[in-house]
This record gives sequence, structure tokens and C-alpha cells, in this order.
Amino acid sequence: MNKLFGLIGKNIGYSFSKKYFTEKFEKEQLSDCSYENFDLSAISQFPKLLRENPTLSGLNITIPYKEKIIPYLDKLSKNAHKIGAVNCIKFTKNGKLKGYNTDYYGFKKSILPLLQPHHQKALILGTGGASKAVAFALEELGILYTFVSRSKKENALDYKYINATTFDNYQLIINCTPLGTHPNIEECPPIPYDYFTPEHIAYDLIYNPEETLFLKHAKSKGAVTKNGYEMLVLQAEKGWKIWNKKSISTFRSTDTAI
Repeated sequence: MNKLFGLIGKNIGYSFSKKYFTEKFEKEQLSDCSYENFDLSAISQFPKLLRENPTLSGLNITIPYKEKIIPYLDKLSKNAHKIGAVNCIKFTKNGKLKGYNTDYYGFKKSILPLLQPHHQKALILGTGGASKAVAFALEELGILYTFVSRSKKENALDYKYINATTFDNYQLIINCTPLGTHPNIEECPPIPYDYFTPEHIAYDLIYNPEETLFLKHAKSKGAVTKNGYEMLVLQAEKGWKIWNKKSISTFRSTDTAI
């Protein structure tokens, strides 16, 4: 039987996942596997999507549904529950839908080689599902963090309060917003870029374009920079392992590390 995999999101024509998995299936000669984009205008269309695609065997979830998808799932992995966001769905042997978060795994593994002892605190730009996964990874790495938001939110810093002292205290700046994504490449988070130094890391979850305006500004001040491509590859491969791991009949958590 052919196995269908796919990505759920909104306005996802730019998708990394479809190209990545299509090429992977061709390279590994997995002729019974295919990957499609499912662009949903509302998450309420999800049950209809399931009915119309009975061969679905695994799904990725992207903006803006990483949190909104949760009520439609039967179970979450332990870490997805702690994070409060899902980017990977496994169709279990008994027909249940189980949500996982592989974003945090991809981010953690990709940033680890860049970290130095002085990287003790991080600013997370944005408060969506991706930022929650990044926060979880930072907790595991023992790095303190503060969210930054355009709107007034509890436990989040307003962009207008970021200054030189902020940059002295936070050595890791992570963009989890969509600002700067193609085709809107002239956009970037409203922070004072002049305060970046060679002691800072600027990490952007965006991978298209390869170097966003956020990264260009940080790089011009000597900061270490990295985009989100490696994170995406790592989370995609972790998702592939989850989809292909046999479910256990009692439907316990099959991978507590995700």
C-alpha cells in the first residue's frame, strides 16, 4: 500500500518539507512513499483532511497550527505535552493520532556546537509554537531565557525595552518570528542591532532566504550566525524515525525523549 505523508500549515507553498522528503524518497528508492502539502485555511478542516486521505501515514505541522492541532490528537509524547506544541503526528497501529515535538531536538542539536561557556542567557524573539520548543531545548542546555513579544504578555519583554544593557546580559538572540521570510526579505525583528558583538550568537529559525536581514545585521557586528536549515533537517529525520517506529500495543509513550 502506498504511504502518504504531508505537511499541514497555512500559505505553505515555500515548504522545506515537501522538497526534502520527495528527494529523500527518490534517493532511497522508496517508491511506495509520497509527500504532499495540505494548506488549510482553518484547523477545523483537519478531520475532513483525514477522511479524504485514508493512506496518510504521518504528518508534519507548521505555522500557525502547532498549538491549535493539539485538541484533535489522541495523545501527546511527554515532551510535546511539556512544550505545548506539536510539529509531528504519528498514525499509530490502532488508528490513534499521537503528537510529538521534534523542533526542540533539531534546535538543540544544531546550536550545541556553537555554544561557549559565556553563552548563559538567551532572548527568544516571538512567543509561538516554535519559540516554546526553543525554550524547552534551552532549559535542557541549562541556558536561561526571556521571551520578547510585540504585544503585552505576561513573562515577556517588549521590544522597545531592549537596549545595550540587554545585549550585555543576553549573549544568544534567537529569532522565532516569521519576519524576514521570503518573499518579505526586507523585514527583520525590531531590535537595536548595533549592540551585537563577536560574543553573541544570532540564530534564525528561518532558512529561506539563507541569510536573513536579522543575520546580516548581526554578522556585520561580528556575531556568530546560523540559520534554521540544519534544524529543519534534524527535525525531519527525527520525525521520519518516529513515523517508522512500530507502535506498542498498549499505546504507551514510544519515545520519551521527544
